Amino acid sequence: MQETPNLNYVNQLARGDEAIKNELITVIKTEFPEEKEDYYKSVKEQEFKKIEENVHRLKHKISILGLEKSYKIANEFEHNLRERSLEKQQDFEKILIAITNYIETI
Repeated sequence: MQETPNLNYVNQLARGDEAIKNELITVIKTEFPEEKEDYYKSVKEQEFKKIEENVHRLKHKISILGLEKSYKIANEFEHNLRERSLEKQQDFEKILIAITNYIETI
């Protein structure tokens, strides 16, 4: 079953403060597309160390958006990259698509 991104954790952090919530959402909407672009660029160039760094950065957005199972997949993919393996890449990229679609709605 596909997980759905959500703002539960963002709401927890904001503690009812709309300004903080909006700031966190703005950070996600600004940083995620840049980090995703860096990720795809490093994949295209097959630079395993950079791919791993990008996955590591993207993991933070995954966890902030409440995607626990997806976080585990990202973690496994990051670990596989250390072994120069792209196993879990497709699963990871499905997560990126889900987040991309979601942040367009918030």
